[in-house]
Amino acid sequence: MSSEDFTYADVGATRDRPGFCPPGFRPLHVRARLGEGEPLFRRAAEAVMTWEMHRAMGVGVDASAERAAPEAQVTITLAGLIRAPCRVVWTVEEPRRAGWAYGTLPGHPECGEESFVVDRTGDGTVWLTVSAFSRAAKWYARAGGPATRGLQQAYARRCGVVLRGLCGGAAED
Repeated sequence: MSSEDFTYADVGATRDRPGFCPPGFRPLHVRARLGEGEPLFRRAAEAVMTWEMHRAMGVGVDASAERAAPEAQVTITLAGLIRAPCRVVWTVEEPRRAGWAYGTLPGHPECGEESFVVDRTGDGTVWLTVSAFSRAAKWYARAGGPATRGLQQAYARRCGVVLRGLCGGAAED
């Protein structure tokens, strides 16, 4: 994939180098237990792959494809005011793992990459993992400082809560 339009250099790193965080960026890693079993995994995977989880979070989603797919353009809108243009950089759909990552495009308040992956472990437990590396790109994201990072962390944790609710999983936090 060409990294021409992206606002960062390490395109695809959330897949190719798990846990990697480029210098000057902040890492994010949140893992939430959704429940157990293949039906729950299939439901969670579908909700992530079709943007349903994001829409249920209360954010606007304008996507060029009905399902996450490499090169799909996605603009997330927060509170009807903040537009965050992105492009899907990779997807995975395997029997025990499904998800995708997007990279930021010019105009996004942050710069970096974020992945949303559902996996079912050997014991049948289903997890959502949100991983990212980012840094502020717009003045208001920089001005927010620690509050901006706190909002990102809260958003990632909320993804797990919302997805668990969509799938009828265990009611844990």
